[in-house]
Amino acid sequence: MFIKDYISKDYPAFNSSDMIDDANEMAKEFGYSHVFVKKKGVYQGAISQSFLDESPEGTLGSLDMHFEKFAILDDGNLLDSIKLFHTFNCNVVPVISKTEKYMGYLCCDDIFNEFSKYPLFSENGAVMIVQTNGRHYSMTEVCKIVESNNGKIYGCFINLITEDYIQITLKFNSENTSSIDETFERYGYSVVHKYYDDEKEDLLKDRFGFFQKFLEF
Repeated sequence: MFIKDYISKDYPAFNSSDMIDDANEMAKEFGYSHVFVKKKGVYQGAISQSFLDESPEGTLGSLDMHFEKFAILDDGNLLDSIKLFHTFNCNVVPVISKTEKYMGYLCCDDIFNEFSKYPLFSENGAVMIVQTNGRHYSMTEVCKIVESNNGKIYGCFINLITEDYIQITLKFNSENTSSIDETFERYGYSVVHKYYDDEKEDLLKDRFGFFQKFLEF
């Protein structure tokens, strides 16, 4: 999970004196959304490849007012990078030291490939989103409800926070999903979404369908 274990070094940061066209060609060759600029070894910022396409000839330094000031420290963790990928609409994030020296980069594909190995994403299981009052929220209780019904938690996270309520997404493995559903409601949680085959619900639908056919006769 530490950034330093996932740094790639084959995509260089350009000097502010380098030409715009050279940086643009490199970004296209790698398929990356941004190029990174340094000056005397110190990271200056990033600039999007699409912006370079529309820029006149010259040096990268001439575009300094358009540099996007984002980067991640080499002693951070992977979770910190996710917000940067989203906020700056990029597929590559520069990694710098505390002295702002360019150390390399993180590629979006590499990070997602790493997360895909986690049981939360790799294991098959039921996915459920529950909602509760913010004051009532307890991750310990959420896990206890699943485990008390012989379920096995693969992972859970808060996916929405408002002033009035919190939504929690959880993934678990259980042969008793309907009981977990009912236990959550008994403890005051609302089941907002569920992604699994609910045997009890299917049985009720079958019985209702049978009843409708009976009435048709």
